[in-house]
Amino acid sequence: MKKLALPLILIVAAGALLWWWTSPGDDPGRSSAPAGPAAVQGARDRVVAVTAAPVENRDIRDIARFTGSLTAASRVEITPRVTGRLDRLHVDIGDTVRRGDLLASLETDMFEQELQQARAELAVARASLSEAEASLEAARRALTRTRELREQRVASQSELDAAETEVQAQAARLELARSQIAQREAALQGAQIRFSYTELRAVWHGDDSERLVAERFADEGSILQANSPLLALVEPHPLRAVVFVTERDYAKLQPGQTVSLTTEAYPGEHFHGIVSRLAPEFRETSRQARVEINVPNPDLRLRPGMFVEVRIQVRHVENATVVPVDALVERDGAPGVFRLQDAEDGARARFVPVGTGIRDGTWVEIRTPELEGRVVTLGHHMLSDSSRVQVVDTDQMDVQGARR
Repeated sequence: MKKLALPLILIVAAGALLWWWTSPGDDPGRSSAPAGPAAVQGARDRVVAVTAAPVENRDIRDIARFTGSLTAASRVEITPRVTGRLDRLHVDIGDTVRRGDLLASLETDMFEQELQQARAELAVARASLSEAEASLEAARRALTRTRELREQRVASQSELDAAETEVQAQAARLELARSQIAQREAALQGAQIRFSYTELRAVWHGDDSERLVAERFADEGSILQANSPLLALVEPHPLRAVVFVTERDYAKLQPGQTVSLTTEAYPGEHFHGIVSRLAPEFRETSRQARVEINVPNPDLRLRPGMFVEVRIQVRHVENATVVPVDALVERDGAPGVFRLQDAEDGARARFVPVGTGIRDGTWVEIRTPELEGRVVTLGHHMLSDSSRVQVVDTDQMDVQGARR
């Protein structure tokens, strides 16, 4: 009996080992045999729940997105042309000024004294001119009498020569007096100009009639040096948005393109602009180029220095073939979609390699091949080519995912 029991035990153990080796299990350390054609066919016959969306034809836009800042289209700094003490500021930050308005005044005592001195010196020069004219006239009369006496042989030749020399000397004095007049007039004009510089007025070039005071660099009582800035005036309309773009985006941009801008100051509101200038060179440090955008600001709601997000439409395709971005998958390094097809045993998903174009965040353009019907948008990670599918809505997919 013992001799029969031992072989029986060995047979049972071998059978158990064979069953354990061939049966499916969850042991990660055990390798399974390669799936044969039957296994692959079984996977294809399994029904996978998916969501789908139709292939559509619609306009699609390629939008480039950047960030930047608003700057004034024009900015001018008001600087005194003479050194002096700031006596009074007539405007302050945020004020609106018109061309020619008085902005600030310097103390005028020193300049008034200089002006009075120049006027006095001019008066002296004019008196000297009158004296020189009278002296010349007297010398000419004396010369005339000396010539008559010389003809009568009453005056000597030396007296005649002396009279002629006196006339020449007085004529020279007259020219000197006239030159001094011109000199004193120029000095007076210079003093008047310097006196006028004690008033700083709003002056700029351009068609805009109003500007805003953007910055103040000194307070009343400060000693201002010539050509040191006192106020900064900016043109509030239009503004200029400045962004910096890489080489890849630079090739898509050109003057005249429309721009949409948003800012945190006005959430959900869009402002519009036009690309006005592209810098002809890239900065070596950042490898980016400056792009300027003209931004109308008629209601003055936007301000220089605001941070803005910029969207520029670089391309527009009308009636393009598009699918949802969620429909795109990648197989063997190439993009594609699973297109639904009707079959005798139900719907199946066929993998179709595609060539893509513009992506706008929600949709993607399909350039090749011609595509129609419906494509899988959710569940394609469980699909292989020609898998059987059942189209459900998103809520059902969420429930099934929770169950798994």
